[in-house]
Amino acid sequence: MKKIVLFISATFLLMSCAANKELEALKLQHKQTKDELLTVKTNLTKCLVEKEKYQDRSKDLETRVEELKKDKQNTIQQVENLTVLTKGANDNIKETLSQLGKKDKYINKIRAAASKKDSLNLVVAFHLKKELQDGIDDQDIEVNVEKTVVFISISDKLLFKSGSYTITDKASKVLKKVATVVNAQPEMDVMIEGHTDDTPISEGSTLKDNWDLSVRRSTAIVRELQNKYEVAPQRLIAAGRSSYIPLAVNDSPANKAKNRRTKIIILPRLNQFFDLLDQKVE
Repeated sequence: MKKIVLFISATFLLMSCAANKELEALKLQHKQTKDELLTVKTNLTKCLVEKEKYQDRSKDLETRVEELKKDKQNTIQQVENLTVLTKGANDNIKETLSQLGKKDKYINKIRAAASKKDSLNLVVAFHLKKELQDGIDDQDIEVNVEKTVVFISISDKLLFKSGSYTITDKASKVLKKVATVVNAQPEMDVMIEGHTDDTPISEGSTLKDNWDLSVRRSTAIVRELQNKYEVAPQRLIAAGRSSYIPLAVNDSPANKAKNRRTKIIILPRLNQFFDLLDQKVE
């Protein structure tokens, strides 16, 4: 009986030792499992942080991609617009060059006409000087080419008596020679321009003022050229300038004599110039 008790006690003791060992082993395994779990949680937290970080970056990249797509579309549209503009600009440049070419031709025509007109003016002036100096070499007659016209300036004392608009016999000789040259150039007009000094018209005169005197003198010469020397009336222009365009200050008898004059101006017809402007330039 005693042996049985001892055997049972030994068995319990052995079983108790085995249980303790197993418990220790379980505790150790539990501790290891906790450590592993902690490590897993730590790694999971890191992964979640990384995931959030990459998600944010992914959103940024997606936004950037959309912006790049829009930029690309805008660029394509700009290129298309630029292509249209470039084509339009090319067309405009071609048209401009074409117009410039036409303008050059037009300018060349104008220059040629101007050159021809200048040459004609010089010829007219030459013949006038020759005619007027042939038998009438007078310092009171001046022939010049001024800009686009030829003019003859004749002093008052050669054409009229003081305060009168009746042409003198000597004036008729001058006008006959002028008419000879004028009639040789039927495409040019002739303007007679009367000038006076500033001396008032005397009371009792049939003239109202210097305007009246300057115009009557110019019309007297126009009638002489038309009626006596057969200058076509449609080519003649009568004009009076009174005392308002003096050559010198009216402060002495000599200067007043300079200002009393008649200008016979030979000029191209305006309609010829306008016809030239209307010509089509190919």
